[in-house]
Amino acid sequence: MADRAYLERLTKELADSGWLIEAGWVGLRVATDLIDAPADQLAQMRATFFAGAQHLLGSIMTFLDEQQEITEADMRRMDLIQNELDTFIVEFAKTHMPTQGSA
Repeated sequence: MADRAYLERLTKELADSGWLIEAGWVGLRVATDLIDAPADQLAQMRATFFAGAQHLLGSIMTFLDEQQEITEADMRRMDLIQNELDTFIVEFAKTHMPTQGSA
């Protein structure tokens, strides 16, 4: 299994190369055992995955304060997003990610 430092480097490389969201989609397919799902289902799920990513990024770009420096309000908003997503993934893993749900 990959160590945390490797995964952090990989994430940065994927972001720098413009493949971060696609890699996340592929990771979700593997983690949830969707390898053999029907093509139309995968296309719809991929579109939904990317739509969620687009919504999140668009929202972040809208709420960030216009200053050059990150503000306390910006950090609070980002923390709230992280908390929301952390809560989601714990619940999601219980039923959709067999390797994670029992942890």
